[in-house]
Amino acid sequence: MKVGLRIDVDTFRGTRLGVPNLCRLLEKYSIKASFFFSVGPDNMGRHLWRLLRPTFFWKMLRTKAANLYGWDILLKGTLWPGPLIGKRLAGIIRATADAGHEIGLHAWDHHAWQAHIDNMDSEAIYDSLNRGVTLLTQILGYPPDCSAVPGWKSNDLVLKEKSKFPFRYNSDCRGDSVFRPVVNGMELNQPQIPVTLPTYDELVGRNGITNDNYNDYLLSQIIPNKLNVLTIHAEVEGIVFEKLFDDFLSIAHTRGITFVPLGELLENHPPEKHARIVTGEIPGRQGWVCCQSNLSCLSTKNRTF
Repeated sequence: MKVGLRIDVDTFRGTRLGVPNLCRLLEKYSIKASFFFSVGPDNMGRHLWRLLRPTFFWKMLRTKAANLYGWDILLKGTLWPGPLIGKRLAGIIRATADAGHEIGLHAWDHHAWQAHIDNMDSEAIYDSLNRGVTLLTQILGYPPDCSAVPGWKSNDLVLKEKSKFPFRYNSDCRGDSVFRPVVNGMELNQPQIPVTLPTYDELVGRNGITNDNYNDYLLSQIIPNKLNVLTIHAEVEGIVFEKLFDDFLSIAHTRGITFVPLGELLENHPPEKHARIVTGEIPGRQGWVCCQSNLSCLSTKNRTF
């Protein structure tokens, strides 16, 4: 049973500490994964203004965010511009690729994308994508051929601007099958590989799920003969909960579960379906996310892109 393993790297700290830790851990189990890097300024501390929103404040308390992410992440970019991740930590990104992992673009500025995607026009979206692709190309020596937007926040403009880049696939939404996205009645060539499994911060602290039973619950959500895609974060499973993730991989190994880069899933799950990307809500996650339009298990919202 194959599970696509997507690793989002949002911050300077996640790149500097979490990525090398995860690379060592994955090597222990002979696993290759897809790493999606944020390469521009780390301004993640600017999310603190969202504490004014009750749902976000509760999430911060529920996940014990200060311990989960570290104060250096929570304050990055608040008093001065954050460091350029790709410039300062290019060697780590390059070493991850040299280890055989799939490398994709997550974002230029992770915070800016999440905070402003609702108001970004085509030019701003293209500029953000192009900055990230350009820097990753300089680091790797070749352009990244896949991408995954921060926070599963995308729209039709994003999909159209992404089609201008040589991405073999994108992973911009939640869903249950590989599909080709439809924009204005036209099917785009770049398939979407949606995330199917919940993330740590969506589960822990809700419905009786704790660190003690988290791994068992997550493993129970992996469905044989279906598309299974898991997202972890370098800042979480790569640092604070590295041991928890190590245990997860160990148990999965005994159950015959293998982890592969998302690109490998295209071989076994060709995009036979087409669907629109719409917005929806996921329990445990604050705000809207993009969902595969024919996914019935999510609460979708009427929203104009």
